[in-house]
Order: sequence, then structure tokens, then C-alpha cells
Amino acid sequence: MAKNVREAMTSNPRSVGTTDSVVQAARLMRDEHVGSLPVVEDGRLIGMITDRDIAIRIVAEGADPDSVTVGDVASRRVVTVEPDQDIDEARRLMAQHQVRRLPVVEGDELVGILAQADLTREEDAEQVGEMVEAISEPSNAERRV
Repeated sequence: MAKNVREAMTSNPRSVGTTDSVVQAARLMRDEHVGSLPVVEDGRLIGMITDRDIAIRIVAEGADPDSVTVGDVASRRVVTVEPDQDIDEARRLMAQHQVRRLPVVEGDELVGILAQADLTREEDAEQVGEMVEAISEPSNAERRV
């Protein structure tokens, strides 16, 4: 069982830049079979873009995806972990912030991604179920009365 983030993370993840078009980001997500990509400038992590960002901020608003850049819609406030951080702390952060992927940084340089799927390889079925439930719990803003 992995004890720190470095042992479970995916190193050298694919990323996009702020000036890349949203269409380029969406195609990279499709080709890499991922739902989010780190946004970097000169190797430094500055945000994340998700398939949900594209659906909600572009498609639902009727914007032209060819004219919108990643920098226009990427989330800038990103929860991160460091490679030597304890895996249990990373799991807690995922649940607390309801995210399925955490960028792994050294300083502000992107060195990896820790995904929910990476953690499921290290856990038993009960722990996986608890983690998925905690991450997937809808926020108050998403609940409909």
C-alpha cells in the first residue's frame, strides 16, 4: 500500500496552456481519456480545466468554443498536494474539496496528478466505497429542492 503521494501519483501528466483553445483541451481530454487537465505556464501550475467547466461555462452559455481560451474558463483556485505528503491527507483533501484529482506540485511546478483511480488501486472495497461517497456528495449549491 502506498504511503505517500509520490508512490501512487501519475508522473508527467498532460497539460494545457492558458492560450490553448477550449477545443484543443477537449480533444486532449478525449484522447487521454481524462475529465480534467492541469493548466500550466512555464511549467508552473496555474489552474485546472474540467469537462464540466467546458459544459457549464461554454456550451450551456452558447459561447463559441473555438474562440474561448483555456485561460478564459479554467479554475484558478486549485487544491494541490506535494509528492511526499501522506496519502491519507490527500484522500482527506479530495473528500473535503469534493475533487477526484489533485495536481501534485513541488513549489509551484507540476510534477504529477493523483487521481481517485490511483487511490482505489491501493484500497480495499469498503475504503473505496467510503472515498467515492465522500467525494461525490453533492454540495449545497448543487442540491435542488
